[in-house]
Amino acid sequence: MTCKLGSYQWGIYAFFDYEGEPIYVGQTNEMLRVRIRRHLTNRRTDAVAMNVLDPFEVCYVEVWPLPEFEGRAGKDKEAKAYLDALEFAIFEKCVNESTFKAILNEKEPPTPTVDAVIPPSYRGKIVTDEVSKLRDHPDLRIARRALVMARLAQVIAERKVAKGLRRALLTQAERLRWLAEQRFVNSAGQDNEAETD
Repeated sequence: MTCKLGSYQWGIYAFFDYEGEPIYVGQTNEMLRVRIRRHLTNRRTDAVAMNVLDPFEVCYVEVWPLPEFEGRAGKDKEAKAYLDALEFAIFEKCVNESTFKAILNEKEPPTPTVDAVIPPSYRGKIVTDEVSKLRDHPDLRIARRALVMARLAQVIAERKVAKGLRRALLTQAERLRWLAEQRFVNSAGQDNEAETD
C-alpha cells in the first residue's frame, strides 16, 4: 500500500531547529500530517500550549512512517506497542545526536515491550527561504527563545508540575545560552565597527 508521506496513519516524527538540532520527538496513530500540523499551526497540543515547543523554532521535520500498520485501529495493541518501541528508539537516537544530550520532550517514551527496527526516514525543510531569512537571525531567535523560556518558567511557577517540565526548562536554558554564546563569538568585532560608524 502506498500513499502520500503525510497521509500515513502510524509513524514517528521529529522536529529540528535552524542548526539541525533535534528538539522534539512524537508519535501518531491518527495521520502524520494531522499531528504535525497541530504542533506547527496552533496551540492544540500540550507541548505547544505549555510553551515546551515553539513552532517558530522548527525548520526541519523528519518522519518515520509505518505503512505495515496502515488501516489498523488506533487501539490496536500490537501496532501501539511497536509504535511506542520505535518512538523510544528514535528518541534515544535524537538525544544521542543532540549537542546538549537532551531534547524538549516533557515526557520520555515508555520503556519498550517489543523490539523495533528504525525504518528509513524522510526529512525536509518546512519553511521557505523567505521565512528562513526572517526567522533564522540569531538575535531574533535569542529574543524569541528567551520569551518562550520565560513563559515556560511562568507555567512552572503557577502550577504543580512534573519533573519532566523542569527538565525541559533546563534544556531550553542550555539551548538559549549556547545560541547567545555563538552569537557573541561570531559577532566579535562587528559591534565595535558599528559603534564607530
